[in-house]
Amino acid sequence: MNLYNDYKDRADFLTVYIREAHPLDEWQMKSNVDQGVCYAQPHSTEQRVAIANDFIQRFHFPVPFAVDDMHDIADHAYSAWPERIYIIDEQGKIVYRGGIGPFNYHPPEARAWLEKRFNVTPTPTTSAANGHPTNAAN
Repeated sequence: MNLYNDYKDRADFLTVYIREAHPLDEWQMKSNVDQGVCYAQPHSTEQRVAIANDFIQRFHFPVPFAVDDMHDIADHAYSAWPERIYIIDEQGKIVYRGGIGPFNYHPPEARAWLEKRFNVTPTPTTSAANGHPTNAAN
């Protein structure tokens, strides 16, 4: 969230919820069970929206949020599964294409691009978890 908080006044952000990465009925992860985020793969837009709303409310997610359609148009257009960061400039050109997560998902790379683009390093935000300043990208 720090990346969003640090740059929301300079750039527009959008999170797109695509198909479930680790659904109960496909490839459930222990970390999902530990965090209590266990969902079956949605089979309708209404189910996707319900899962997205649960996530937003449960985690107090402040970033603007969209839901991919059931044909996975955004997922296919951006090779987004399971997670990926893109930066698109004012002309609609992709100027940063992050690696596919989780192993090549590096929010600090997006932060570095934004720092260079806006020629500014934001004041570090304070982590709600420990009250210490942090420059963590997510």
